[in-house]
Amino acid sequence: MKRINVAICGFGRIGQQIAELLLNRSTYYKQKYRIDARLVGVCNSSSGLIDQEGLQASKWLDKTQYQAGLTEQKFLEKVQADVIIETGPSDYVTGGKGLFYLNYALTHSMNAIAVSKGALVVEGKKLINLAHQHNKKLFFSGATAAALPTVDLFEYNLAGCQILEIEGVFTGTTNFILNDMLQHECALTESLEKAQARGIAEPNSSFDVDGWDTAAKITILANTVLGADVKIQDIPRQGISHVTTEHIRDWKKENIIPRLVGFIHIKNQQIQTGVELRLVPANHPFAHLQGSNKCIRVLTQEMGEFVVSGGASAPLATAAAALKDFELMLKTGC
Repeated sequence: MKRINVAICGFGRIGQQIAELLLNRSTYYKQKYRIDARLVGVCNSSSGLIDQEGLQASKWLDKTQYQAGLTEQKFLEKVQADVIIETGPSDYVTGGKGLFYLNYALTHSMNAIAVSKGALVVEGKKLINLAHQHNKKLFFSGATAAALPTVDLFEYNLAGCQILEIEGVFTGTTNFILNDMLQHECALTESLEKAQARGIAEPNSSFDVDGWDTAAKITILANTVLGADVKIQDIPRQGISHVTTEHIRDWKKENIIPRLVGFIHIKNQQIQTGVELRLVPANHPFAHLQGSNKCIRVLTQEMGEFVVSGGASAPLATAAAALKDFELMLKTGC
């Protein structure tokens, strides 16, 4: 039986959820793929923990077990991993530590799975090329709306098709906030607090409510799926922070639904991108999204229109998206 060593970098809430799910699925991997998948290391911004025989929850939950300074290059040099899962904070300006982890992994005989968005926003195309150059795999479906199929849709279901339009509700947190405001006619700050209590909001709320999260996902899709060269700072961006209870009451009277929509339109080989608050009729597919569910609509030249919805924001759903990438990696010969 082949053994696959996994390490998680940026070991916060999502990283821990991935670790738990990985352990829970260990028997499944053995039965289906004849793979012994072991979590051999985790690290955060200041410390790390390594056990080449495999980490159990009792150990990674005990902060006294962590070694100070065992992070970044020192961690990667010591961990002896086959697959790195990067789940740290997203830095949309420099790529942050996530960019270092992915660069190092792909150039040092490790496959990589990206869950955070920063590195892909800054150097997504370069990272894909780096993986090809070193005959390694880079998967990142969890970084583009997590449980909602996006990258997979283009790479598998729509492979070879000419894409004309992509648009969607890509940020579950903003959808949850707008839905909660519609249901309870409460202030945005109150609905945001509910989202934070559920663990679905970014630590910096401006990433969600000011449209940065949606813009990041649009950037990644445009550059990695369509081969564009979009810069996140150049995307026209609108958020939802200006929405008031008065707006909500007026929209309810008119039977229209507010949705934060990211879009990519392709015409005459030119790409137009943006993030905007749209008011859609009650019979629109985006209007039907409950809670923190998301949706993507794609228009192709050959196959027509596709609408996929679901993928509600939740730590477990994000973890499952990362391990979906891991399983695809196993299927293609990790």
